Amino acid sequence: MRAVVQRVSRASVTVNECLVGAIQTGLVVLAGVERDDGPADVEYIASKVRGLRVFPDDAGRMNRTVAEAAGQLLVVSQFTLLGDARKGRRPAFDAAAAPDVAKPIFEALVERLRAEGPVETGEFQAHMALELVNDGPVTVLLDSRRLF
Repeated sequence: MRAVVQRVSRASVTVNECLVGAIQTGLVVLAGVERDDGPADVEYIASKVRGLRVFPDDAGRMNRTVAEAAGQLLVVSQFTLLGDARKGRRPAFDAAAAPDVAKPIFEALVERLRAEGPVETGEFQAHMALELVNDGPVTVLLDSRRLF
């Protein structure tokens, strides 16, 4: 599983011009499910997201988690995170799990994150419009297989 995590001052996601999720200060998590992902991958990403110390403390250093900063989470599925563009110009998505496999794993990630607080989401497999204000900017890449 791969995730792009961005610290935001606000974010929202719409489907067909209807708002489906929105947060103020917090983290946007774009998550892509890879073939062969399972519970260990979900746990790794959820633990990393909840444990990332990317919010400023009283001294201005990135030293607080999303919970410590009273922040919110917006989690959006994004299979294109698994695109491989090393050959040619069109990304290959061979590493991405099929939608019927990916959906329950993505939902497991959301549920795992919800165990520790509220989570807003997009709509799985929908064409979504995501608007966000990246605060910092702070962006962190996560990979459950620890490729980076």
